Amino acid sequence: MTDTNKELSGRVAIVTGAGRNIGRGIALELAAAGAAVVVNVRSNRAEAEAVAKEIEAKGGRALAAVADVVDPAAVQSMVAATLERFGRIDYLVNNAALRQNIPFEKMSYADWRNITGTILDGAFHCVQACMSQLKASGAGSIINVGGLSGHMGAKGRAHVCAGKMGLIGLTRALAYELAPHQVTVNTLVPGMMAEWVDGQWDTRIREHPLFRPILGRTALPEDIAASARFLVGPGARYITGQTINVNGGSYFG
Repeated sequence: MTDTNKELSGRVAIVTGAGRNIGRGIALELAAAGAAVVVNVRSNRAEAEAVAKEIEAKGGRALAAVADVVDPAAVQSMVAATLERFGRIDYLVNNAALRQNIPFEKMSYADWRNITGTILDGAFHCVQACMSQLKASGAGSIINVGGLSGHMGAKGRAHVCAGKMGLIGLTRALAYELAPHQVTVNTLVPGMMAEWVDGQWDTRIREHPLFRPILGRTALPEDIAASARFLVGPGARYITGQTINVNGGSYFG
């Protein structure tokens, strides 16, 4: 977690899927920048509370929130709890996602909806629930977390690829709609991520037919989190509607 300044002091962020990995990294990084952070998880309250306690131990403010983003009532309750605790919402990071490998010919509609629903419907519900607060912020920002496989394709991931690419379309549409309110909307696309092995991050590049970071290692959560911090911050107020690739040179887009 970097702590060069507190450029996000007084701001409030909701980060979905923040119990581990990229979401956790973004929650910690925004907190390091001074923002109060709502740490959302689908069901594992212990994970959310652990991240919230980690933020608070460093002097930050956090709220653990259990809410399935596919459930609009649960999202509304999370937003209400955020406003009760912190009084405002400035940033929304739509990171919640499910991943599953299954050949398309064996994929049921339920499989398809489970994945695309979490990625796309979840973002829909969260944006709608937060929109009035983001518009009132004066410096509002939405980050949709995409996926490299959406750009390059992947066997057994038709539903994941479709959902992640759908986020890019949502990003571009919302960038137009929210520009008059000075709300920026961008998609952040991580590359191949490091794996947590025996209590530490393993950044070795795994064999893959398509992805190979030219920088010689896989990404750490803080690599992605640093870009998220920039995109919601004061230095990125003129960036909107964009797809930002953070992939170590795996894909040039």
